[in-house]
Amino acid sequence: MRIDKFLADVGLGSRKEVKQLLKQKRIRVNDALVKDAKYQVEAEKDQVTFDEEILKYQEFFYYMLNKPAGVVSATVDNLDKTVVQLLKKEDFRSDIFPVGRLDKDTEGLLLLTNDGALAHDLLSPKKHVEKEYFAKIDGCVTQETVEAFAKGLTLKNGEEVLPGELFIEKADENTSEIRLIIHEGKFHQVKRMFESVGMKVTYLKRLRMGSLSLDEGLRLGDYRVLSGEEVERLVDRGRVFPL
Repeated sequence: MRIDKFLADVGLGSRKEVKQLLKQKRIRVNDALVKDAKYQVEAEKDQVTFDEEILKYQEFFYYMLNKPAGVVSATVDNLDKTVVQLLKKEDFRSDIFPVGRLDKDTEGLLLLTNDGALAHDLLSPKKHVEKEYFAKIDGCVTQETVEAFAKGLTLKNGEEVLPGELFIEKADENTSEIRLIIHEGKFHQVKRMFESVGMKVTYLKRLRMGSLSLDEGLRLGDYRVLSGEEVERLVDRGRVFPL
């Protein structure tokens, strides 16, 4: 690949910015000074250094975030803090983005990555990737509600949603705690599904997306790098099989 792409991929800056580093004679390949942005390198074989620091090539980055409420699922926002701003300076990259969106007041699992192809596959309506949530409900969820969700609901605006798997964790006359598995990702879908049966979601947390489950050891606002096994399951199944 071109040296400017290599340098941009390892996080030294944009293509324009790394070209300045090349002009400043700060980049060496196998101890030879390189100034041409078109210079070809082999990421797995060549030793590339920046100011004598060896650069390890990594194209894609994957982080599991336990999103807190009050933070928006975006890369840039003029009013609120974004999920990418929760990344430490050493982990932040300008090409990192959240895979899908959780509402501002929703907590839980959010994948941050720069792997656009994987994100597309996980979010594709054709893949029907499972998403599992825990929620607190203002209202009594009954077996009748479970059966309604299993048949598929019609939202208040007339939009139809696929059947969902609803599990009652706790319920009394006024409030309920549930788990819900859905197979699509419409706007405010979980909240709107309960609104369609006359109930209101008062707390919502995503537990799982496809094969990736929230690490319960992560405190709100914390994140970690995905393991190789987690990435492999996401990539293999996300790109080849429905989850």
